[in-house]
Amino acid sequence: MDRKKAYFWLMGTCIALIVLAWNVVRFWSVPAAVVMSVIAAVIPPIAVIVGNRGQS
Repeated sequence: MDRKKAYFWLMGTCIALIVLAWNVVRFWSVPAAVVMSVIAAVIPPIAVIVGNRGQS
């Protein structure tokens, strides 16, 4: 998978986690929604590293 597609999938996952956490999961478990949000907060720096991998 090239780096642009990897970046797209990582950021898409980040957005999906936030949307699901606060529009669906919070009705059943607020701590689970918070954990999902924390995971979503860690993804963007990883996505940047993956997206810039191999550039000079």
